Amino acid sequence: MEEQQIWSENKPLINWLLEGDVSIRYQTYRDLLEADRPDLQNRILEEGWGQRFIAARHPEGHWGRGYYQPKWTSSHYSLLDIRNLNPVQDHPLIRESIQIILDTQKAPDGGINPAKTIAGSDVCINGMMLYIACYFKMNADDLESIVNFLLGEHMADGGFNCRSTRSGARHSSLHTTLSVMEGIHEYRRQGYTYRLTELWNAYVTSLEFILLHQLYISDRTGEIINPAFLRLPYPYRWKYDILRALDHFQDAGVTWDERMRTAIDVLLTKRSSDGTWPVQARHPGHVHFEMEKAGGPSRWNTLRALRVLKTYELGFS
Repeated sequence: MEEQQIWSENKPLINWLLEGDVSIRYQTYRDLLEADRPDLQNRILEEGWGQRFIAARHPEGHWGRGYYQPKWTSSHYSLLDIRNLNPVQDHPLIRESIQIILDTQKAPDGGINPAKTIAGSDVCINGMMLYIACYFKMNADDLESIVNFLLGEHMADGGFNCRSTRSGARHSSLHTTLSVMEGIHEYRRQGYTYRLTELWNAYVTSLEFILLHQLYISDRTGEIINPAFLRLPYPYRWKYDILRALDHFQDAGVTWDERMRTAIDVLLTKRSSDGTWPVQARHPGHVHFEMEKAGGPSRWNTLRALRVLKTYELGFS
C-alpha cells in the first residue's frame, strides 16, 4: 500500500474540519491534534447538531413516537447519534431518557425489547443500548440484565447475530458483532465490572471473527460478503461498514493486524482528490435533520478515516 502524504501536509484538511460543527471540532482536537478541549465538549449539546437533537426531544422524555418508532427519529437512534457527538456524559435530560428506557423496555429475557410481540430481544439493539448507556454512565445495576442477555447470545463462531433469538441463526453477523463489541468496549472503558472477564473474552473472539473475514470478505468463498459494507454512510445506524469497523478498532486500541490491510486499501480508494472522504450512501428514512448531504465531502467520514490512518501510522508523522 502506498503511503499517504505526511501528517503536516494535511493542515488545510484539519482547518476544514475545524470549520465544522462543534462536535467535529472537539473530536478533531482530541483525536488528530491530541489537544484536550473541554470547552468545546461542553458546548456540543448547546449549539449545532447537538442542540437540534435536544430540541427534538419531547417533554415526556422520548424522541419520535417512543423508544424505537419511527426508526431514525426514535429515542434509540437519536441517542445513538447524540452519543457519537461525544458530548458531556452527565447531561440530565439524556440520562433521564435513557433511564426511562431501562425502566420500561426490558423483556423477561433481560434484554431491551421495544416490540413486545417478539419473544426474543434483539441482540443488535442491546449492543447499541449498552454502548449508549455506558457512555452516559448509567447505574451499573440497571445494566446487569443486558449483560446477562448478551452473554447468553454469544455464538460458537465467536460473534453475535440479531436473529439468534428469533430465527435460530447459527452464524454470526458482522452488523450485530460490531454493535456488541462497541457496547462491551464502552462498558470496560467506563469502569463497569459485572461479568467483565466474560464480556472481554466475548470481545476478543468477536474481534477475531471480524478479522477472519478481513472485515468484509467471506472466509468460505473469498468474495465480498455485501457490497454495502464498502460504502461509507453516516450516520451508520445499526449497519456494518468497513469504516465503522476500522474507526472502532482505533478507538478501542486494537493492535494492528495485517488482516485489516485490504479494508484500509479500499478506504484509501474512496478518498477524493481534495483529500476528503464523501458520504457515499444514506440509509433511507425520515430523520430529524441531515448532518451532511450524501454525495458531498463529509467531515464525519474524513475525521473518522484520518484518525484510523493516524492511529495505525499509515503515512502520517
